Amino acid sequence: MMKRAERTKLLIEVGSELALQLAATICEQYQVEEISPPKEGLVMIKMRETAQKSLFYLGEVLVTETKVKIGNYYGIGLVRESAPELSKALAVIDAAYAAQLPETYAWAPHFELLAQQLAINEQHMKRSIERTKVNFDTMAT
Repeated sequence: MMKRAERTKLLIEVGSELALQLAATICEQYQVEEISPPKEGLVMIKMRETAQKSLFYLGEVLVTETKVKIGNYYGIGLVRESAPELSKALAVIDAAYAAQLPETYAWAPHFELLAQQLAINEQHMKRSIERTKVNFDTMAT
């Protein structure tokens, strides 16, 4: 079974439409209680300075957070920027996995496809970055 962080990353990076669809199927079949509706907030970004290994705050980022409950199981959805629908969908999916709903077992192939798509996207990004790299050896006179 896929870990929560990996599952969430896939849904945010390449599967936001799928997240909305999966959450909709859960909402149709189960009673989903909104504990905390989608709300925006600011989160501090912590970074580690490599030379002295000290922590500092890089700045703030806008996030949208939602908390839901299915039965006795809670789910949380947290996304960067203003995305209330996606935040709620992630919370519903998180709660569905926490409750071990039978529908979640059928989702594994979807996540495998998302993982492949993310790998392809990362390869494209890496290639485009490598094309712009400067080779300083060829610049020497």
